[in-house]
Amino acid sequence: MQNFTLHTTTEVVFGRDIEKNVGPKLKELGASRVLVHFGGGSVKRNGLLDKVEQSLTDAGLSYIELGGVSPNPKLSLVREGIALAEKENVDFILAVGGGSVLDSAKGIGMGVATGRDPWEFASTGTAPDKTLPVASVLTLAASGSETSNSCVLTNEENMEKRGITSQTNRPCVSFLNPENTYTVSKFQTGCGIVDIMMHTLERYLTPGDGSDITDRLAEGLLIAVRDAGRVAIENPCDYEARATLMWAGSVSHNGYTGCGRASTFPVHKLEHELSAFHDEIAHGAGLSVLFPAWALYVMEHDIPRFAQLANRVFGVEMDFVHPERTAREGILTMKRFFAEIGMPVRMEQLGLKPEDYETLANNAVKTVRGPVKSYVPLDEQAIVSIFKLAE
Repeated sequence: MQNFTLHTTTEVVFGRDIEKNVGPKLKELGASRVLVHFGGGSVKRNGLLDKVEQSLTDAGLSYIELGGVSPNPKLSLVREGIALAEKENVDFILAVGGGSVLDSAKGIGMGVATGRDPWEFASTGTAPDKTLPVASVLTLAASGSETSNSCVLTNEENMEKRGITSQTNRPCVSFLNPENTYTVSKFQTGCGIVDIMMHTLERYLTPGDGSDITDRLAEGLLIAVRDAGRVAIENPCDYEARATLMWAGSVSHNGYTGCGRASTFPVHKLEHELSAFHDEIAHGAGLSVLFPAWALYVMEHDIPRFAQLANRVFGVEMDFVHPERTAREGILTMKRFFAEIGMPVRMEQLGLKPEDYETLANNAVKTVRGPVKSYVPLDEQAIVSIFKLAE
C-alpha cells in the first residue's frame, strides 16, 4: 500500500425530507446572505427549489438566485455568478442540482474568495487556497462533486474543458435525498451510473502496489452500483436503488476507493476533450464509449488486475492458464452492461467521425502538456488508436 492522505471533510445529511434542515444548518455555519445556484427549470417545476428557499427564509436567511447552469458548466456563467455575488455581498453559496451546478458553484466560490478568475487555476494547474463556503442539495447521483475536491469547467471561448483540484473545493455540507432523483431520465440515470463506476475504476486500474481492503471496497461499490443501476433503470422510484446510487456517487469520488493507490484518470482526460469538442456529449456517455477501448488498449500491461476485476465484479470464470482471456471478457462484459442500461458504446453514437480523431487527440495532449499518463504514456498516436477501438 502506498502512502496516502484522505480528506473527508464534507458533512453529509442523507435521507427523506431533509430539505427542511437546509436553512438551520447554513445558519449554524455562519451564513447570512446566500446565492442559490441551480440549472434549468426542473427544480422549480418539481417544487424542490421552493422547499429549499422556504427553509432559508424560515431560518432568517436572505438569498438571491442564479439559474441557467448547463451540462459541462460554462466559465461565462461562473464569471457572472462571481460578479453577482460580489455585488450582493453573498457569504454562502448553495448549489441545488447535480454535478454541473456544484462545479459552477465551486468556481464562483473560489473566484469571490481569491479575487482571481477561476480559469487561471484551470489553465495553470494551480489550486485556490480559499473559497466561500459551498453547500449542496443534490438532484443527480453521478459526479460525486457533493463531497469531492474536484471542479470541472468549460471555457466556451477556446472550447477547453479543464479541472481544478483543491481541498477547498469540498462542500462544507451536502444534503442527499434519493427521492430528488426519481424524475431523472433513464439516459441521465445511465450516465450517472457510468460516471460513478468510472470514478472507482480509474482508481482501481492503476499500476503499482495496492491494498486488499481498498480493492474490496472498490469491488463492492462496483457490484452495488451495477445491481442498483439495473433496478433504477427499470423502476425509477425504487428508493433503495436510488439511495445506493446516491451514496455510491459520493463514496466513489471522495477518495475512499483509491486509498493506497496512485491514480491518473486517463479516461476522464480523454472524455473531457470529447465533451468540450461537442458540448451536447454527456460526460457519462463519453466515458461509456471510451473506457472499454482504453481498457483493451492497456490491458496487456496489467493482466492480473484486469482479470481480478473481471472475476470478482463481473463473475467471469478465471482462466489461470490464459488470464488474458478472463481480462478481455471482463472488459467486454462491462461494455455489454453499458449498452444494457442504454449507454452508447461506439464513437459514431456520439456523433464523432474518424476525421475528428486527430484533433481530439492533439487537444488531449495539449491540455495535459504532454502524453496522457496511464499504464503507458498516451501520445497522439496512441489516443487515436483508442478512438479506433471504440468504433
